[in-house]
Amino acid sequence: MNVANALNPSDLLYMAPLTVLALWAMFVIVAESFAGGGRRAWLMPLTVAGCAGAALASIAIFRSLAPGQSVSMFGGMLIADRSSMFLSALLCAGTGFTALITPQHQVEYQWESGESYGMLLLAVSGMVIMAMAGDLVATFLGIETMSLAVYVLTALRRGSRRATEGAMKYFLMGAFATAFLLYGIALIYGATGTTDLTLIAERLRTGGQDPLVVIGTVLLIIAFGFKVAAVPFHMWAPDAYEGAATPVTGYMAAVVKTAAFAGALRVFTLGLGGDFLPLGSMGWGGIFAVLAALTMTVGNLGALRQENVKRMLAYSSVSHAGVLLVGLVALGVQPAGTGHSAILYYLAAYSVTTLGAFTALVWIGSREQERVLVDDWAGLGSRHPGQALAMTVFMLSLGGIPPTSGFFGKFVVFQAAMQAPDNQLLWLVVVGVLNSALSIFYYLRLVMAMYFREPIGEFRPLRAGALTFALVACALLVLQMGIMPGFWLGLTGG
Repeated sequence: MNVANALNPSDLLYMAPLTVLALWAMFVIVAESFAGGGRRAWLMPLTVAGCAGAALASIAIFRSLAPGQSVSMFGGMLIADRSSMFLSALLCAGTGFTALITPQHQVEYQWESGESYGMLLLAVSGMVIMAMAGDLVATFLGIETMSLAVYVLTALRRGSRRATEGAMKYFLMGAFATAFLLYGIALIYGATGTTDLTLIAERLRTGGQDPLVVIGTVLLIIAFGFKVAAVPFHMWAPDAYEGAATPVTGYMAAVVKTAAFAGALRVFTLGLGGDFLPLGSMGWGGIFAVLAALTMTVGNLGALRQENVKRMLAYSSVSHAGVLLVGLVALGVQPAGTGHSAILYYLAAYSVTTLGAFTALVWIGSREQERVLVDDWAGLGSRHPGQALAMTVFMLSLGGIPPTSGFFGKFVVFQAAMQAPDNQLLWLVVVGVLNSALSIFYYLRLVMAMYFREPIGEFRPLRAGALTFALVACALLVLQMGIMPGFWLGLTGG
């Protein structure tokens, strides 16, 4: 059900998450300019409070909307529905979580930067726009708002040459992606006369296959391929992930990737999905299927070779993007299937697991020894059994081993792909299962190091209540989502 497009006062209620984040970002930026010394300690709680307020607003709107109901705002530029509110709450929670674990790392590694909190809030503002986008212009604005803030976050560790190099590569690749996105939008607008996703879908169903639409769709696929770090558009990810500060790396791997898939869901299912699919019998799903197979395979093969845990998790993130692409393909081929709820569940499970793993990386390191190599984790199980257990849960979840959320996430995604007519995606499911088995090897390497090898030197972790809380909360949530997936699938299926 669509509500009238004209702006009315009630629309402001449905925009509450975005409004809270945008206004709070400006407030935090101004507060940072007046803060000095110890007063900067208030910036983290302010950021977490802003994210919590926006997340609560998203949950309230989610509960007020019936399944299938949507509210259109600003002439269709933004759309509030249960899917967008679920994603908004997830994005806000991930951002607040990142802010929570940042101060300890900043103090230890001497990159204290109050503007990082404002950048986090600006980034998530763009992400929420992407999740709510009903127009290609809104999608573009959301992507650029997010991207510019994340470029800054990547480079904030000013004393690190790796951070500068990673930020530059990220920025240059992002600029290329923006060019592809704009050209794709321009071609689709030229063919349909609109950038409204709903109107694009209607006009494509009645207008036949226009070459401009086909080319525009391919350009959009390339643009989103860069944003989700799909092969062969993933070249920036390992260097950017390794160079950035560890909390920022976790943010990029989990929250930024979630936002990119939120935008892709809007564009390809709302505007280019439905009864009309350009590009042959499988439509854009055919291209994404090839990208998914390449992304899972190359990501896992790259991770197998890594001794650096951050680079290993970077390639792991690439492989998980491939699994999410399988869900997107399933949704394109079979819109009435369970692909949509499977993708949302997987995004939630993957985000919690990845943020937990990077929190463990923050916890274990110190300025004298950052401990980013697999060998550096040797013996952690005997010296710090609780933290080693939490990291083990995260590794098992990323590998898709029950009873974790990662296992059930992969299960529902591959199940959705199996619902495709005539077993069109059976080959892709086989590739996915084989890659999942392959990935277990490099995840268990870290577990083996923690429990079956002697420690190298003394561990001097960052002892902070926020980090311990984050580790425990993420580990418990990973297990809860895997043991009781019905609750979460009920939320994502609305």
